[in-house]
Amino acid sequence: QVQLVESGGGSVQAGGSLTLSCLTSGFTCAYNSMGWFRQAPGKEREGIASMSTDGTTDYLNSVKGRFTIAKDDAKNTLYLRMNSLKPEDTAMYYCAARCGLGATTVSNMYRYWGQGTQVTVSS
Repeated sequence: QVQLVESGGGSVQAGGSLTLSCLTSGFTCAYNSMGWFRQAPGKEREGIASMSTDGTTDYLNSVKGRFTIAKDDAKNTLYLRMNSLKPEDTAMYYCAARCGLGATTVSNMYRYWGQGTQVTVSS
């Protein structure tokens, strides 16, 4: 059984930083892609960062230069480092995983999802 558990969300002021973590278990695909998504109230879910075991990465334009996706295979953990946070970054953040190569921020490409962690950025 594949499980993804996010943590690290919270409330910060604009300009601040947060690092989200996604602990995975039971995910055994050697060739895979993982990503971070977010959904704000009343808005559609959007993909913000992805990385694949083929070395590719993909970022939403609005987070390029501010957010960094990384992975520690020894800890089975995916990270999202978020700097220079803005109020418009406020959302529920989800991690996701799929078997297959190629970083993608297209949500329907992903089979496995976590429950989410809330990020709130105040002005």
